[in-house]
Amino acid sequence: MTTPAHSPSLSCSRLSFSWPDGSPVFTDFDLAVGPGRTGLIGLNGSGKSTLLKLLAGELRPDAGSVSALGEVGYLPQDLTLDTALRVDEALGIAGARAALHAIEAGDVSEEQFTAVGDDWDVEERARATLDQLGLAHVELDRTIGEVSGGESVLLRLAALLLARPDVLLLDEPTNNLDRAARRRLHDAVASFNGVLVVVSHDRELLALVDRIADLRGGEVVWYGGNLAAYEEAVAAEQQAAERMVRAAETDVRRQQRELSEARTKLARRARYGNKVQASRSEPKILMGARKRKAQESAGKHRILHEQRLEEAKERLEEAAERVREDDEIRIELPFTAVPRGRKVLELDDVELRNGARVTLDVHGPDRIALVGANGAGKTTLLRTITGQPAPAAGEVRTHVPLRYLPQRLDVLDDALSLVENVAALAPEATNQQIRSRLARFLFRGRHADRAVGTLSGGERFRATLAAVMLTEPGPQLLLLDEPTNNLDLSSVRQLREALAAYEGALIVASHDVPFLHELGITRWLELDGELREVDPTVLR
Repeated sequence: MTTPAHSPSLSCSRLSFSWPDGSPVFTDFDLAVGPGRTGLIGLNGSGKSTLLKLLAGELRPDAGSVSALGEVGYLPQDLTLDTALRVDEALGIAGARAALHAIEAGDVSEEQFTAVGDDWDVEERARATLDQLGLAHVELDRTIGEVSGGESVLLRLAALLLARPDVLLLDEPTNNLDRAARRRLHDAVASFNGVLVVVSHDRELLALVDRIADLRGGEVVWYGGNLAAYEEAVAAEQQAAERMVRAAETDVRRQQRELSEARTKLARRARYGNKVQASRSEPKILMGARKRKAQESAGKHRILHEQRLEEAKERLEEAAERVREDDEIRIELPFTAVPRGRKVLELDDVELRNGARVTLDVHGPDRIALVGANGAGKTTLLRTITGQPAPAAGEVRTHVPLRYLPQRLDVLDDALSLVENVAALAPEATNQQIRSRLARFLFRGRHADRAVGTLSGGERFRATLAAVMLTEPGPQLLLLDEPTNNLDLSSVRQLREALAAYEGALIVASHDVPFLHELGITRWLELDGELREVDPTVLR
């Protein structure tokens, strides 16, 4: 790709792509994106991440073309970096940096100057970019293994910004980022001047975009403004569509009634004509002409009303197509009420593997939000409660059945199908029970037989949640680690409503503070070397 002579842009024409099993994702798909910030949204499985990979060149289309005017940078959803890499290598500046140091040490060979090129301030730019993203403390000679998962995401973003791309593609960039890191990323997005396309369920991030691209049914519908403007426009569209459906339904009933009435009248005329013919009160030639005329008139009358009815039905179908009936997961958590005041969990001076110390008593039905910076040990704490790993010191005592939904969604075996995975976790469940449960999470028919390794992030979450919830006995203590990662906006709402109705004790570790505020949380705990109560209002 060359330096653009005009404004950067990104497009694809007549793009087609299918998975190896033949499942189509896009067919003759067209898209054109110009400068500004675009939020790409859609239901899980609609192809958002696949589209970004195609636009970034990570996947090759079966047909059609992708065109970018300018350099393209891509931040994938499932980022993996070699932990042995140095930070400057991850930033893509190791070669230029080494050449600079060599020149400063007296090596004036052409090779060193070629390696530097025009980038004499590369170290200063790198440090300024790291500082912009809240990573000023990260030294360029450190390795990736020494930084947290959230910091590695920001490092990858820093590498992209240092490359000065004209087009930036971001796939769920705020997953696993703590509050401070999210704010930094939001600032970076707000200040980017080229073409930016972001896939996200982060409402605060989507509030910063200039337009929304809604991907559904293999096509994109555009809406001006940010997420709030999109939701307002869709709500207005749906109200208008529902009014059209009601009017069309009324018209169909009227046409059906008029057709029935017309048929009754025609039947009466036919009976009268038969009586006249039987009485032979008119000449035979006149009766024949009258009968033919009556039959022609009756035929035209019937055809007219039938046409009107068919037209009314077509208008109803068109109106119904405008009403969105998106499939949504139905999360029906088991009956798990815990009597108020009953002790559910005890952590007695527990020392985590990262050195943090925790003392905690949980009673029914406490609803606890667990917050803290990346690397504070939230995931370690939840895993320690489950017994894996055991605490370095202290004692964990659980008094009720618990279930844990991990952040990495590593509960399932990638090589097995969904049905096989759930059967392994719930050996007493019948095949019918398993398939019925999976259907509630939108895995119907042959989709339930797909290998877990082929699922998107959101689909994998749905599959894991279905498997966890099918196990017996039902959990009276539910541990969730970043549950909104990889979910579309509709599924986040469904999860929120299901958790709001859950009657057991709940501990949710999340950086998605707006989501936590909607769960009816009773205790807000922050992990920072130790566990302490915090005021939720300061977390907004």
